[in-house]
Amino acid sequence: MGDILEKENMMKAFIVDHYGSNDGVRAGEMPDPDLRDDDVLVQIHAASVNPLDLKIRDGKMKLILPYRLPLILGNDLAGVVVRVGSRVRRFKPGDEVYARTDTNRIGAFAEFISIKEDAVANKPRELTMEEAASIPLVGLAAWQVLVERANLKRGQKVLIHAGSGGVGTFAIQLAKHLGAIVATTTSTANLDWVKGLGADIVIDYRKDDFEKILHDYDVVLNSLGGETLEKSLRVLKPGGKLISISGPPDPNFAKDIGSSWILRLVMRLLSYQIRKKAKRHHVSYSFLFMRPSGDQLREIGSLIDSGIIRPVVDRVFPFESTKEALAYIEKGRAKGKVIVKVR
Repeated sequence: MGDILEKENMMKAFIVDHYGSNDGVRAGEMPDPDLRDDDVLVQIHAASVNPLDLKIRDGKMKLILPYRLPLILGNDLAGVVVRVGSRVRRFKPGDEVYARTDTNRIGAFAEFISIKEDAVANKPRELTMEEAASIPLVGLAAWQVLVERANLKRGQKVLIHAGSGGVGTFAIQLAKHLGAIVATTTSTANLDWVKGLGADIVIDYRKDDFEKILHDYDVVLNSLGGETLEKSLRVLKPGGKLISISGPPDPNFAKDIGSSWILRLVMRLLSYQIRKKAKRHHVSYSFLFMRPSGDQLREIGSLIDSGIIRPVVDRVFPFESTKEALAYIEKGRAKGKVIVKVR
């Protein structure tokens, strides 16, 4: 009987067995992904490592993303299409692509992944696989904050926190392209480097209080936690927007993802203080959890191919050192993105 049954094809992957820390992550084998009618199956060449991966690994995203364990980690990638579903029209085997994984089907720290066609875009021509893998998550986060939600215009003022991080390095370049005046925060060592990306005002967070220096800003892109969020309200002018990609989640977000009433209540409570303080300052607070979009990746790709935005890669780890890459990200010292070379 066993001979008749076809052996399930297995692939190498980095798997979370239990939440908590890097101790819960292991190298192992998982079944090859299923291919749905509107999916492309991608052979992964490179994946990027993000703070989001740490939050998922540690179980901090369970409220928003109730994944079932064991789970393959990894949220964005570049690779080559090997098969396409029956309804796929835009891609064919052999195409070089990059993508943010479907939110409910992550798993870029693996040899293969299935992704919905509409989340995928052709890889920017000028980039290596490693460089291309550095873009999707941070590029889409910056785009959805600055272009979509903030509607950032020429001459407006934007504060981008953590300018030397993954989102920061991309957002500074995008905001400059949009014609904004850009302020950012970073550490002493990175001041000149961040200026080189296009920041107009660079504040050393170790020496200076940004909220005492900056005034009348239109937008703040926040990727940090705690006090920074509250202090950011003070730099905004009336009608300004504080948009956070690190939380806390708000009622509108709960509605967007179709949360249960209990989850909506939890998110309302989590963001109650910051929303109340924002109202007192006559500004708005909102949380953005970046979503996949092949269309936006195409627009981002054309900015990259025309030399307007360049990827910033800090380090490339071999696939077998994925756990070390996670530990490196955890130190919070990376300039730009950290990549895992899968192939």
